[in-house]
Amino acid sequence: MADKVSKGDVIAFRLNAHHLTARLGEGGLLDAAGRCGIQNSPPGSALPALHARVENLTPERVEQAVAEDKSLLQSWCMRGSPFYFPTADAPVFTTGVLPPGEEGRLHLIPGVQQALDELGMSLTEAVELTGAEIDAVLSGRRLAINELGAELAVRIAAELPERQRGIWEGKGPYAPGQPLGEGVVHFCIRILTLLRTVCFAPRDGNKAPFVLVEEWLGRTIPDIGPEVARAELLRRYLRCHGPSTRADFAAWAGIKAGDTGPWWSLVEDELIQVGFNGRSWILAEDLDALRSAPKPQGVRLLPPRDPYTQMRDRETIVDRKYHREVWKTVGEPGTVLADGQITGIWRPRKSGRKLTVTVRTFGSLRARDKKAIQDEAERVAPLRGAASVNVEFETY
Repeated sequence: MADKVSKGDVIAFRLNAHHLTARLGEGGLLDAAGRCGIQNSPPGSALPALHARVENLTPERVEQAVAEDKSLLQSWCMRGSPFYFPTADAPVFTTGVLPPGEEGRLHLIPGVQQALDELGMSLTEAVELTGAEIDAVLSGRRLAINELGAELAVRIAAELPERQRGIWEGKGPYAPGQPLGEGVVHFCIRILTLLRTVCFAPRDGNKAPFVLVEEWLGRTIPDIGPEVARAELLRRYLRCHGPSTRADFAAWAGIKAGDTGPWWSLVEDELIQVGFNGRSWILAEDLDALRSAPKPQGVRLLPPRDPYTQMRDRETIVDRKYHREVWKTVGEPGTVLADGQITGIWRPRKSGRKLTVTVRTFGSLRARDKKAIQDEAERVAPLRGAASVNVEFETY
């Protein structure tokens, strides 16, 4: 029978793995980003997530790592979302995420199947057509998705047979005025990010421009092979979100629940079953850490879609009655983490150089917790370009 572990043990283990029990030193940026990636949607949310894990983190330090050192890379990743991760770990967060077959890749980028059926084209064919043209379009340039997609679609159309070309250039289902083929190209670019052909350059105003990976870095990223990459992705997931299940890993990665074999089978010999939420699994080497994780203390203002709140067993960290407040489809708030518990949500509002942070708590707060939230808000304010901050408290 699997050993039972308490919810408190699991929370303490996960918070410690996420570096939310104690911040890393000022040199810990890449360690924090490499744990399980740092999602950057909504745009800008990666910075407060990294700040919650690294001492004295500044926007300038992150910008230097992305634009100068090129030690931090941003690309579409798990669930088709943009993530930051160490450039040295790129194979884990690209090759390691990409499902091995056509069906799995279609699940990762839902919405393209109907258009491909109309074209009589497989996703593999569409990606190959897009990949064949992307160097000619993107070399020496930085293009946002709409510009890149439009230029690629025109070039691809010229290579298609007449029947396919008519459908390709015809009205598409994805955006007003957008041809069907251009919409298909947008999906293909997501796959090309996982093939390490393209990645994101730093934002330019409201645009997130794409660049060719090798041009951006000035070098090729060594590949480690798909099986090695998938195994390491699963290990990192379990170190941050374990104990967990195949289904929860699939939801986190963006793959089908029944398609975890190419990941799970690679590390099965390294896993041990524990009693938590039924049957869950953890790396055997982490069992002692699970049983002896330090007690979490302190306050963090976590951004929307912080890696910690992207676990799939949400009831472990938030009472079910508050789930709709924490995990909204649109306009998701940040969460307040106090001594290891999610105690409320927060939203920022900036006016000029002043930031107002509205905190709604799930219950009463101690005076010391309010003071700690105020202190943390003062540290977050400069990340948003604010010189002062005011914190307003409300209770559900």
